[in-house]
Amino acid sequence: MLKKIIILLGFTLSMGFINAHELNGTVISEDNEKPLQGVGVYNKTTGSYTYTNVSGYFEIDDISVGDVIYFYQLGYENYELTIDESHLDSTVQVIMKISSASLEQVLIVSKVNVLSNIVNVDLKTSPVKSSQEILRKIPGLFIGQHAGGGKAEQIFLRGFDIDHGTDIAIDVDGMPVNMVSHAHGQGYADMHFIIPETIENLDFGKGSYYADKGNFNTAGYVDIKTKTKIDKNLISVEAGQFNTVRALSMLKIWDGKNSNAYVASEMNLTDGVFESPQNFNRLNVMARYNYNNYKDQEFNLSLSHFQSKWDASGQIPQRAVDQGLISRFGAIDDTEGGNTSRTNIWMNHIKHFDEHSSLTSSAYVSNYDFELFSNFTFFLDDPVNADQIRQYEERTIIGAKSIYEKSLHLEDHDKQLKYRVGVGFRYDDVNDNQLSRTKNRKELLERLAYGNVDEINAFSFADLTYKVKNWTINPGVRLDYFTYDYEDLLSTTYDSKSENKTLLSPKLNFIYAASPNTQFFLKTGLGFHSNDTRVVVANSGEQILPTAFSTDLGTVLKPTDKLVINAALWSLFLEQEFVYVGDAAIVEPSGKTSRYGIDFGLRYQIADWLYFNSDINYTVARSTEEPEGQDYIPLAPDLTSAGGFTVNNLGNFSGGISYRYIKDRPANEDNSIVAEGYFVTDLNLNYNHNNWTFGLIVENLFDVDWNETQFATESRLFNEASSVEEIHFTPGVPFFLRGKISVRF
Repeated sequence: MLKKIIILLGFTLSMGFINAHELNGTVISEDNEKPLQGVGVYNKTTGSYTYTNVSGYFEIDDISVGDVIYFYQLGYENYELTIDESHLDSTVQVIMKISSASLEQVLIVSKVNVLSNIVNVDLKTSPVKSSQEILRKIPGLFIGQHAGGGKAEQIFLRGFDIDHGTDIAIDVDGMPVNMVSHAHGQGYADMHFIIPETIENLDFGKGSYYADKGNFNTAGYVDIKTKTKIDKNLISVEAGQFNTVRALSMLKIWDGKNSNAYVASEMNLTDGVFESPQNFNRLNVMARYNYNNYKDQEFNLSLSHFQSKWDASGQIPQRAVDQGLISRFGAIDDTEGGNTSRTNIWMNHIKHFDEHSSLTSSAYVSNYDFELFSNFTFFLDDPVNADQIRQYEERTIIGAKSIYEKSLHLEDHDKQLKYRVGVGFRYDDVNDNQLSRTKNRKELLERLAYGNVDEINAFSFADLTYKVKNWTINPGVRLDYFTYDYEDLLSTTYDSKSENKTLLSPKLNFIYAASPNTQFFLKTGLGFHSNDTRVVVANSGEQILPTAFSTDLGTVLKPTDKLVINAALWSLFLEQEFVYVGDAAIVEPSGKTSRYGIDFGLRYQIADWLYFNSDINYTVARSTEEPEGQDYIPLAPDLTSAGGFTVNNLGNFSGGISYRYIKDRPANEDNSIVAEGYFVTDLNLNYNHNNWTFGLIVENLFDVDWNETQFATESRLFNEASSVEEIHFTPGVPFFLRGKISVRF
C-alpha cells in the first residue's frame, strides 16, 4: 500500500561547485501524527544509512538524482522515495502507516548485529506467552526449569551449560538481571520479574564482540526493551490444567500530549504437574512513566515489584522410577522450594544535542532477597536427617551508565563515521549470603558458608563505526575494574578479605555489504565473566576474570523480500576458571575449554498471514586439558533446533505451532552417562472478535515423555547401602491445556 509523503519545499542555497547533496526531514506515524524514533533511512544506491531521533528527524548525505531512499521500521509499511531534482538539499516529511510486522520490513544493512532485527519479527508475529519463553526466542538458546517454577531457569547456548547465567549477560532496559556472587551460583539470572506482555523487542548477540557489553558476555548477551507506552488497555485471564490460573492487566493511567503512564500487573497460580502440589504463586507489578518532547529528549521512569513462593519435588533419580518407587512426577524429597522477591526503580534518558550527537543515560536501584531449599543427594551425606540445604541472601544493587554518541559529517560523502564513549558502575551489597544444612526447612543443622559480599564493577568503553563504500569497520575496547570484599561471618574473629583486578577487552568487527540484501561479517573479541567473590578471596586474587576469545564468520542473506537466511561458523576459547559450587560451598577448577560450531537460520514469509522460522545449531565443546574420551563438557548441547509456523490475521484467527529439539548429550566427562534429548511441540490458537480474543494454549501437544533438566549426580536413597551416580532429572510438562480470554479497550 502506498503511503502519503509530503515534500516540503525548502531548498537551501546551493553552489555550483558543490556536487554532493543531502536529504533531511522527519518521519511521523499516520495514526497519531507524532514523530517516530528509530526508523531506518537507507540509500539503496550508495549504501549509506541513518536512523531517526526522538523528534523523528533524519539527515542522510551523498544524495543524487535517481537514488532510492528506503524508510523502514517493524510494524509499519515500507516506503521508497526515488530522488529527483526537487528533493536535492530539501526537507521532506514522511508519514508511515501501521502494518503487521513482516520480513519485508527488515533490511540487511551494514549493521554489526542485524540478526536482532530479524528475530524481532519472530517476537512480533508470535509474542511470548510466559517469562520462560523470552529466552527461547534467541536462536540456539535452550532453557530448563528444575525447581518448581520459582527458580531461575538453567540456560544452554553455544556449547555452554550456562547454569543460571554464568556466561550470558542479560539486561532489561539497561538494568542487569544477572546476580554476581549469588547464594545459588555466579551470574544467577532470574527473569521472572518481567511481565511478557510488556516486552517491546529483544536485542541479542552471540559472542563477545560488543564494547558496551561486559561481565558475563562470553557466549552472548540479551537486552530486553519494555514498552514505553501502551495503545490500549488490556485485561486477560488464563486458566487450565493442574489448577493453573494467570491474570494480567495493562492499564493506561495517563495519556497526555508529551507524557503518558501505564501500570501492568500479573498473578500466576498453579499446583504444577507433580504429585506433590507446587503451591506456586507469583505476583508482578510494573509502573512506567514516559516523557517525550518530540524535539530533543525522552525520559522514562519505571518501578516494579516481584515476589514468588513455591514448593518443589526436585530432581529425581532414574533408578527410583525404574524400580517403581515413584512415578515420573513423584518425589524423593518434596520439602524443597523457596521464595524470592525483587523491587526495582530504574530510569532511562536520552538527550540530543544536535542532529549528530546525543547522550543516553540509565540508572537503577534494586532490592532483592532469595531463599531456596534443595536436596540433590537425598541421604548421601546424612543418612539420618537427609541432605537438605538452604541458600539465602539479601541484596541491594545500585548502578548507572552514560553513553555519548556522535556522528561526524565527513567531506568525503561516501564515508560515514560514528563513535561512542561510555562510562558506568555497578555496586552489589550482599548481606547474610549463606549455605546451611537444614531439616524440613525449619531446623538449622550446620552453616557451611556465611558471609557478607561487597562487589564493585566500574567500567568504560569506546567504539568506532567507520563505513566506507560497502565496508563497515567496528573496532572497540572496554576497560573493567573490579573490587571484591568478603567478610566471613563463620570466623570467630573479624575476617574480611579484599582483592581487585583490572581487565582490558579489545573488539574488532568487519561487515561487508555486497548488496542491500547481502551481508558478510567477521567478528572477533575478548570477553569475560567475573568469578564469585568467595572464589576470588579463596584463591588470593588468582584467575579473577577468566577471558574468552571468540570469532564469528558468517552471512545474512535476503534473496527475496520474504526470505532471510543466516549462517555462521564460530569458535570460542575460555581460560582457566574457578567455579564456586553454591550447593556445596566448595571451589572447583574447571580448566581451559574450546568450543566451535555452526549456526544456521531460515525465516520465510510464506504468505501475508503465514510465517515460518527455523534455526539449527551444531557445537563441539571440549576440555583442552583432558585426554581424548575424558574431555567432554557435561550437559553441553551439540545439536539443537527450534522453529515453527505462525498464522496472523487469517480472518479472525491467529496462532501457531512450534517445536524445539535437543539431541542426546554427555552428562559427565567420559560420556558414560547420557542426558536424553527430546522433541517437544507446542500449539496456540486464537479467535478475535471486535476487542475480544479467545485462545487455547497447548504445551507438549503430542504428550511425549521428556526430561526438562538432567544431571549426573551421586546420591543415596534411604534404603540403599551405597551411593549410585546416574541421571537425576526433572520431568518435562505433559500435555498441558489452558484457555485464555482477553479484552482490549
